[in-house]
Amino acid sequence: MHEAHYYKNTGQGVTCLLCPKTCSIAEGESGFCRTRQNSGGKLYVLNYAACSACALDPIEKKPLYHFYPGRQILSLGTWGCNFSCQFCQNWRIAQEQPETKTLSPQAAVGMAQEAGSGNIGLAFTYSEPGVWYEYVLDTARLAHEKGLKNVLVTNGFINKQPLRKLLPYLDAMNIDVKAFSDEYYQQVCAGRLNNVKHTVELASLYCHVEITTLLVPGLNDSKDEIKALAKWLNGVDSTIPLHVSRYFPNYRLAMPPTPLATLEHAYQIAGEYLDYVYLGNAGGRFANTYCPVCSTLLIDRTYSVINYLTDSGTCPGCGKSTGIIIF
Repeated sequence: MHEAHYYKNTGQGVTCLLCPKTCSIAEGESGFCRTRQNSGGKLYVLNYAACSACALDPIEKKPLYHFYPGRQILSLGTWGCNFSCQFCQNWRIAQEQPETKTLSPQAAVGMAQEAGSGNIGLAFTYSEPGVWYEYVLDTARLAHEKGLKNVLVTNGFINKQPLRKLLPYLDAMNIDVKAFSDEYYQQVCAGRLNNVKHTVELASLYCHVEITTLLVPGLNDSKDEIKALAKWLNGVDSTIPLHVSRYFPNYRLAMPPTPLATLEHAYQIAGEYLDYVYLGNAGGRFANTYCPVCSTLLIDRTYSVINYLTDSGTCPGCGKSTGIIIF
């Protein structure tokens, strides 16, 4: 087994220091995420190189709309999660332990290199890659050496020290901000909001960041909460894209899908504070990118990805710099 990087022996067990849960783990037991086990006073990783899902995905599926639009990325997932969201979309691998195949960092990078010129690198996604930390770090470091890009799709619930060690090897992150209420985080996800906010604020200093919020009817869709989220994100960087995604019944939550009218209302509210807002799982023009200055269509995603940006990534209408990474 692979020894974990972040923990301490307390004499009566070990304390995991990877995420803010700081689980105290007795001999032979595992922590909340189920991926770390105390054996002989040392903490070992149970899912190192254990790959439960692998696919060549459009970068837009992460979702990342401002990072190499129209390109593909080899996407890998493991099992386990340090949240227990009642609406989990990937619960079969996040909340259970599916069949896996061993995929070494060298093999993963080799697959990415062989995927062809349309592939920009590796994305760690599907389940929570934060609990795959040691493998992600080793693989991302090797991928960078080979000139590949690294993407992390995460709930952002990680301590600052391990995050700081990983960030130099990340090129982009999509971070879930589940809601803008600590009560929601604790009751629905078994997490805490402030830790996720700190991750967004720190990550935005190092790499490209986009945010996803799944809008669940009656739980996190109030006007005041959406406004608070957008105002906070504006304070971090108003150009960070916000993806407001449509909820569908899954796992332990059976309420009806988010009404389209609710999504469109959220789009309007967030758009008062942010340059780029998108609606996920909704289709139509809300997936397109428009210039925040002159409203020129920059990227059309209606049927396929059509890029109208200039070669330098600026708006063809007014010349505004968009911050969209295209090369």
